[in-house]
Amino acid sequence: MAQKTNNGAKKPNIFVRMGRKLKETFSELKRVTWPTFPKVVRGTCVVLVVVLAFLVVVTGINYGLQALLNLITGA
Repeated sequence: MAQKTNNGAKKPNIFVRMGRKLKETFSELKRVTWPTFPKVVRGTCVVLVVVLAFLVVVTGINYGLQALLNLITGA
């Protein structure tokens, strides 16, 4: 059985590690360049347009396949 090597460096408890991670996260968030409101609105509009375009395409494919199925089954 292999023995663990303990060099005396003990890992801090979970609360100390969580505190450090939280502090690092907040310091990192201070350096973030947040988008301006017009950029957010423009990005949201782009997403909505793309979603609507996919909606139209998928609905068209669905309608076409439904019509093909009706043609094949004779319903």
